[in-house]
Amino acid sequence: MQTIEPLTAYPLRLSTQSTDFEQAFKARLHWSASTDSAIEERVASILQDVQTRGDQAVLEYTKTYDRLSVNSMDDLTLSHSMLEKAFDSIPKAQRDALVQASARIRSYHEAQKKASGESWSYREPDGTLLGQKVTPLDRVGIYVPGGLAAYPSSVLMNAVPAHVAGVGEIIMVVPTPEGTRNQLVLAAAHVAGVTKVFTIGGAQAVGALAYGTQSIPGVDKITGPGNAYVAAAKRRVFGKVGIDMIAGPSEILVIADGSTPAEWVVMDLFSQAEHDELAQSILLCPDESYLDRIQIEINRLLPQMERAHIISQSLNNRGALILTKSLQEACDLSNRIAPEHLEISSLNPQELEPKLIHAGAIFMGAYTSESLGDYCAGPNHVLPTSGTARFSSPLGVYDFQKRSSLIQVSESGAQSLGAIASVLARGEGLQAHALAAEMRLTKK
Repeated sequence: MQTIEPLTAYPLRLSTQSTDFEQAFKARLHWSASTDSAIEERVASILQDVQTRGDQAVLEYTKTYDRLSVNSMDDLTLSHSMLEKAFDSIPKAQRDALVQASARIRSYHEAQKKASGESWSYREPDGTLLGQKVTPLDRVGIYVPGGLAAYPSSVLMNAVPAHVAGVGEIIMVVPTPEGTRNQLVLAAAHVAGVTKVFTIGGAQAVGALAYGTQSIPGVDKITGPGNAYVAAAKRRVFGKVGIDMIAGPSEILVIADGSTPAEWVVMDLFSQAEHDELAQSILLCPDESYLDRIQIEINRLLPQMERAHIISQSLNNRGALILTKSLQEACDLSNRIAPEHLEISSLNPQELEPKLIHAGAIFMGAYTSESLGDYCAGPNHVLPTSGTARFSSPLGVYDFQKRSSLIQVSESGAQSLGAIASVLARGEGLQAHALAAEMRLTKK
């Protein structure tokens, strides 16, 4: 009789004091964002076809890739009554959770809008007005994964801030392979106030949103996660429309002082590892005995997990338990990594937080599990990955707005500004620029 070995995972164990630490550390962080050339070629072909043939191309690709028997775009368009019916069909606990999560997400993004998303102006002593006008995008598209992966939280996190920003129309696309419609996802669209829903996915959905078809309106910006085909399509249509980001695998980094129960931290590491084999979970801690306890808990809890094999592969191939000299060194390493999710699992997280300058979201204290941020805390869960938190931010109201500068120069102001502009314009060899300013100068 064959013996089945118990499932285990051994994240790479490192110490910053080891002579080979830098090499091993960089190798563990490495992830290639390059796209397979075959995917790029196929995506380019699909986008060109959708741009040329519109609805007909979308129908054909949906039949092929989602295995749907559909005859017209009406079969792929969901009405508001269908979304409301989906909401009414799910259990009361799920209805309540959607409504409560949506309210918290809306409250956070309303505060964000007040803090940085309002128009403003001021007048100078000579009467010149300067300012900024903030206006929402007219129409945005949100891509929501479907099939095996169903994420109602992604609907809320993309649609609610767009709604708060004042976007006129929110167009949602979601694949429904073999006709399987996730009622929780559709209910979330109802709660979040999505304008239109089309049951399409893949590169063809991105193309339809970017270029518009006979049935699907073209949008100004596309947000939301997807597979390699969706990411490649978003990259190609950028410039025609805006996009949120090209997201890499999910990441979590935990800085621990050893005070949090080990099983809590292990489950936080699992929470990202279960996304896929390329997800990355890293723990930084100056207490070696605590790292030992973490390893014991990993192997105790792993067999209990429904996605144990995915977690195991993720931790074995990309995970790391790193012994640091101090919590300060842990903060320094974290800033080098610039993780998507950063947990400060310590007794005094407020002492460390000012030292941490690169992270998508920072979760402070033992009771702040990353999963609360994924669903209902309020801040957005669409976060920069693969080190891009060094220069980019979480999805927010500002992603669904644009800013126009306001300039109204008084006659008096034109005298001083015109003289400055004239000198600089002539210095650049741009005569018309200079004359346009000089013509407004008062003749003496």
